[in-house]
Amino acid sequence: MSKAEVYRDFLKLVRLGIGHSADGLSANPDWQAIGANAARHGLMAVVVDGIGFQKALPPRELMLQWVGQVLQGYEMPYRLYLRAVASLARIYNAHGFKMMVLKGYACSLNWPKPEHRPCGDIDIWLFGKQKAADAMLTKEAGVVVDTTHHHHTVFDWEGFTVENHYDFVNVHSYRSSRRIEKLLKELGAYSDRVESVGFQHRKVALQGAPVWIPSPNLHALFLMRHLGAHFAAISIDLRQLLDWGFFVERYFAEIDWAWLTKVLEEYHLSVFSNCINAICVEDLGFDKGRFTQGVFNRPLKERILMDILEPEFASGEPNGFIRRMLFKYRRWQGNAWKQRLCYDDNRFVSFWTGLGEHIFKPRKG
Repeated sequence: MSKAEVYRDFLKLVRLGIGHSADGLSANPDWQAIGANAARHGLMAVVVDGIGFQKALPPRELMLQWVGQVLQGYEMPYRLYLRAVASLARIYNAHGFKMMVLKGYACSLNWPKPEHRPCGDIDIWLFGKQKAADAMLTKEAGVVVDTTHHHHTVFDWEGFTVENHYDFVNVHSYRSSRRIEKLLKELGAYSDRVESVGFQHRKVALQGAPVWIPSPNLHALFLMRHLGAHFAAISIDLRQLLDWGFFVERYFAEIDWAWLTKVLEEYHLSVFSNCINAICVEDLGFDKGRFTQGVFNRPLKERILMDILEPEFASGEPNGFIRRMLFKYRRWQGNAWKQRLCYDDNRFVSFWTGLGEHIFKPRKG
């Protein structure tokens, strides 16, 4: 079976698994290859869900293995993840800090089965009080905070890695990131008197703990910029596209589309976002009426999809400083088309700026 046929079957099962329609699978699906794709994209649970909506079945032993992976790798960890998010919010709240969750938990709430979205890091925003909150955790809970990362500090909490953001995006390579960071911080500021529903943050109770969800407009801009940044640097996966698709599906009526379209145009993300929306509609089966596709270049959209399914450069890097640097340079050059798609900054200025920041300013926080 060709790779193209494997990808078609994989996408069909993803569509079925999220409740969308799809044609039947190939006569003899390559289940091992489908499983490998599901694992790489963090969508094993979705693919298992999709199998239940069509006739072709993988071998019994393989299916039992996949079901076990869903239970142990998705559903059980998600319960632990929720407990960790709630307990972290609880200690912050007890000491006067509001905790907003970015991506992760906030995105999972939009999925048909939140427990079937793979949980990773806990990304949080403390409304500009990151330093004081880190100091409190160290004093009250003995937490060791790692300050060697750009745009967030890192610590472990109940078995999960927490990224405590003092910047929404990494501002150290691209000048445009510094401009968009200013806007994101303005959107992220706490206010209970914002009139437009699209700019209002939401407070939910998670196991009795108050947790803040970003406003629809803030999260829309943050998610799309995050998608573009990861795509331009290395690659993105289908799970990230589903995060976007389910988010738009849930908040379509509350997003200020005129505002968002203008901002995406200003930050050189319109062409990329139009292609992402087209993939959501054409390849993942989301409702066309809820996605502002605009005019998109079909060959470019197909190139983006193929890069998502089969990235030219692996995320892993070779050992050894020289080999690693040469690989990074080849990847940076090979991804030039993606960088030009997602940024209007000068590539070479951004490359040397980012390199200098990592060499001469490795710590911040």
